[in-house]
Amino acid sequence: MIERKDVEHVARLARLALSAAEIEKMREQLNGILAYIEKLNALATDDVEPTSHAVPMVNVMRDDAPGPCLPRDEALANAPDRAGEFFRVPRIIED
Repeated sequence: MIERKDVEHVARLARLALSAAEIEKMREQLNGILAYIEKLNALATDDVEPTSHAVPMVNVMRDDAPGPCLPRDEALANAPDRAGEFFRVPRIIED
């Protein structure tokens, strides 16, 4: 059972300023989460095979296949700012 002092401690560690109402609401929500986890822990899962996904996953992407390159002028056609045959981007590192 989460107590008010526990919520205050975690809020202080996270540098959160919570009002008294927010602390109480958070305490109730955390206790609800812990109660739900207790229900899950009560389930018999010994015969359940571990899985990474609840449903089978199928890759919908096509296999990579080499193809012709996009011509430079076509690639730069929609560039907002270009310098000759290059993209111009804002400077992010100062001298």
